[in-house]
Parts: sequence; C-alpha cells; structure tokens
Amino acid sequence: MRRRILRSMLTVLTLTTVVLGVPLIYTAWLWVEDITRDDLQSKLERIAAAIIVQEHGDGMVLGELDTRAVEPLLPQDGKLTIIYPAPHDNASRADVGVDQVSDPLVESLSMGTKGSLRLEVPAAPMHARQRQAVGVVALAVLASLGAAVSVAVITARRVADPLRDVAARAARLAMGDFRPDPRRHGISELDRVSDVLDSATVEIAGRLQREHALVADVSHQLRSRLTAVRLRLDELSTHADPEVVHEAEEAMAQVDRLTEAIDDLVRASRDEDAADLDPVPVMEELRGVVAEWTHPFSEAGRELTLTGDESLLAPITGSRLREAVAVLVDNALMHGGGTCTVSVRTVRPGVDREPLVCVEVADEGDGVRDELAPHIFDRGFSAGGSTGVGLALARALVEADGGRLELQRRRPALFAVFLGSSASRSQNSVVAEPR
Repeated sequence: MRRRILRSMLTVLTLTTVVLGVPLIYTAWLWVEDITRDDLQSKLERIAAAIIVQEHGDGMVLGELDTRAVEPLLPQDGKLTIIYPAPHDNASRADVGVDQVSDPLVESLSMGTKGSLRLEVPAAPMHARQRQAVGVVALAVLASLGAAVSVAVITARRVADPLRDVAARAARLAMGDFRPDPRRHGISELDRVSDVLDSATVEIAGRLQREHALVADVSHQLRSRLTAVRLRLDELSTHADPEVVHEAEEAMAQVDRLTEAIDDLVRASRDEDAADLDPVPVMEELRGVVAEWTHPFSEAGRELTLTGDESLLAPITGSRLREAVAVLVDNALMHGGGTCTVSVRTVRPGVDREPLVCVEVADEGDGVRDELAPHIFDRGFSAGGSTGVGLALARALVEADGGRLELQRRRPALFAVFLGSSASRSQNSVVAEPR
C-alpha cells in the first residue's frame, strides 16, 4: 500500500514539476536576455546624449564628431555604428570599436533627425548568463522536488504503516488472537477502527468463552445421559433371549462410539492450530465410518464400499473427518441411489504445488438439481425436508482442519474432501488429477 501511495504522490509531483519548472526555466532564459538588451539600450541612450552635445549649426561633419567622447561608454568587444546628417551628403557614418563582432547581439536607437545608433556586442556572455540562470532555476526546482519527495515518503509511511498495523491486527483477530492492542496512530479514522476492534475483541472473546462453557456443559449432560442409557442396555445384555442380548450389545457399541465422538469433538474444538496436527492414516479413520453405515445401506438394499491407498496420511483431526464423511454418507443414503463409494486418493492442484489427499463420496442416484447446487452448503437450506444443517456442518468441520469440501459433480452426485498436503508411508503412492 505504501508503494501505491508513494507512486501516486510522486507522479503528481513529477507532473507538477514539469508543468511549472519548464515555463520557469524558459522565463529565466528570456529574463536574462531582456536585462542584457535593456542594458544595451541604456548605453545607447548615454551615447546618444554625448553625441547630441556636440551638435552645432545645421548638422555635424565627420571632422566635427569626436568619437573619443563615446568610447568609454562602449562595451568591451562592442561595435558602434553612428549614422548622422551631413551638410554635403544625405548621411555620414562613423564606426567605433572593433571591426567585426561574431554572433552579435544588436540593439538600435533612433535619434530622429539627428541620426541613429547601432550597437553590436558578442552574444556569448549573455548566453553564459542565461545558462547560469537556467542552472540556478533547475537546481531550485530539483531541490523543491527533493523536499516534496521527502514529504511524500514520510506521508506515505505515516498513512500506510498504520493501515498495515490495523490490517495485521484484524488478521490476528480472525486467527483467534484476542489480545488487546493499546497502540494508536494519531489518525482519527484509523484510531476509530482500532477502538472498534478493541470492542469486537472483548465481545468475541466473551462469546467464545460462553460457547466453550456451553459446549462443556452440553457434552457433560450428553455423556451423563449416554451413561444412563448404557447402564440400561447393560441390564438388557443379561436377558435370556439371544436376540435381545445381540441388539443390546449393538446398541451399547453405538453408545460407546457416540461417547467417543463427543469427547473427540470437544477435544478438537479446543485445538488452536490445525496446521500443528500430526498426520493420521485416512483409510483407517474411514473404515469405522463405513462399518457403522454398512448395515443401514444393507437394509435399504444398497451397498457401501471403501477403496483407496492405505498408505495415505493427512494432518487432520480424526473425529472431524469421521463426522464430515458420515454426514456425506448419510446424505447419499437419504437422497442418493445405487452403490455409494468412499474412495481415498491423491490429487495435484498444480504443477508447483504439493499433492493433496482427496476423500470422495459418490453414489449412483439422480444427483443434485442445478437450482439446488449453489445452496446445498447453506445452513438451514434443504430440499428434502431435513434440517439443512448436515452439509454446512460437514464443511465447517473440514475447514476447521484447513481443508475444503466441494460438490465436484452434480449428476450423479460426487462430493470431494481435500485434506491438505498428503504424506505417504510408501514411495509408490498413486498421483492423479481431479476427476
């Protein structure tokens, strides 16, 4: 930002210097010439006065004109030509000074009926003074430009640095850094923004604390209720009917998985940085999800399969990945058709970028209608009578670990979960482009 501000100010200063400096330099050039010509005119007037003093009778003859009286008034290396009336000729001429002037600067003066004067002097001294004047003016223009550039640099720094600080503070706030910052920059608008950020920091920190407390209370209550349910199921496991015992054991296994998922999600919600997570085997995390949902698919007359490279690792939270994929599998069961396939592979987003681990959930149903596709991840949006929270929650869980969830294909539906940089325990991982 500072460069843009400085570039704009320097552009304006340069244009101003050119627009004002060039005419000023030209004016200085003409000013020296005007002064020189005025000085020559003044000398011609004094010479004319000295000649007129010598006039007597009806005119002057050459012998009667004393040029010695005007020689002290003649500039060095100058030539004076005097034209004056004579009794026997129409006019007489007298030359005083050097015989010839190279590159002359000429000034004339008419004395009316008493004749005229022509003064020639070398133009080189005038040109030298003109160059000196132009140099002085150019130096003054450059000095003013330098001072203006210094002011522009200071101003750009004074404006850009506070903006950068405020932007960095907002970025830290977005990353969860709620430390107050008492710095102010003396710019009322930016100081007002800092005050608003202070207020937002206090408000957000308070809300997060209340939400964490609420999550802890809710998880505690859920675990208490689940413990009570498990105790009742444990009593049913002693029933004489083997079918009842089997169902009770299955239900207890579901309760145990739900309790573990609640603990993992609460623990993951307290993690500060997803980038610090250790890589976990993706296939191993998803195998439990597929096993849990295989029975509901079988009851619906459908099949759920898991394929992929067992060696692929990704820096994620296992509970978040399991819950997100479970939402996608449940969505495929409720709204899809045919075989549902969960596959794990690597993709390259670009030539110079690291490969990503991609988890794809696809089915063979009718897919997502075009008018629904842009809104399926909106919280509360549902076209099938559900709550509309599942896909929004799945995307939030994936993004919490630095990944992303996208609808890669509409018909039939294919959802892709990208899990950041991939790592492999094998040197022969398959690298493929996205479908």
